[in-house]
Amino acid sequence: MSGVLVERLGAATVVTLDRPRRRNALDAAAKTALRTALESAAADDDVRAVLLTGSGDAFCVGQDLGEHAEALRADPAHAFDTVERDYAPIVRLLATMDKPVVAAVNGACVGAGLALALACDVRIFAEDAALATAFTAIGLTCDSGLTATLSAAVGASRARELVLLGSSFTPAEALAWGVSGTVLPRAEVAAAGRALVARLADGPTAAYAATKRLFAADLHRVLAAEAREQAALGLTADHAAAVGAFLAKEKPVFTGR
Repeated sequence: MSGVLVERLGAATVVTLDRPRRRNALDAAAKTALRTALESAAADDDVRAVLLTGSGDAFCVGQDLGEHAEALRADPAHAFDTVERDYAPIVRLLATMDKPVVAAVNGACVGAGLALALACDVRIFAEDAALATAFTAIGLTCDSGLTATLSAAVGASRARELVLLGSSFTPAEALAWGVSGTVLPRAEVAAAGRALVARLADGPTAAYAATKRLFAADLHRVLAAEAREQAALGLTADHAAAVGAFLAKEKPVFTGR
């Protein structure tokens, strides 16, 4: 699949985001491939657990902004259709499929990438991974369920601060704030992720499925609300200017319009 590798590991499936030169940023092909891989794993009764990770030195830095800039130029009214069409279904699959999902966060984990990691059930972080919400840096709010998952992980007040300020933070800080997981040297993350997903695949998957359904009860409402807000923000001058500034490696100037 384009931008995604899929591998069987006993009773588990390993899904690897594979655009290392783009730090595993998600373009249209990668989003389609990721959704297809997760749908296949969710529907396969022989798959009892899933591992999500990235190639190279990044887990996922979110949306490919080069492709997004083209979408804004071509049809700004529909540039954010991807939130409901791609990101929301991917997050629903991670959070609600009837089997546990492990995120092996091997490097930078930003924007929608952070949302993907938090939609998984268990996380292993490389100790030097950079984490950030990043959305407000380009004039946007949260999507991909981050409104719900970040608040659940660190509390509403800190989640609001992390989104509004958009500052990066470390895995050690994330754990101290309440994000579940383990922090390891980068070289140990891949093996630890595989060991953990194999352990979960041997566990009581019916109980795991029931647990996931209970915890994800409010996610569908949040995803719908996020899609509405992002679609509106996608038409603002602030967002268009910020995307251009990001691609030009310049500091954006926000006017509130």
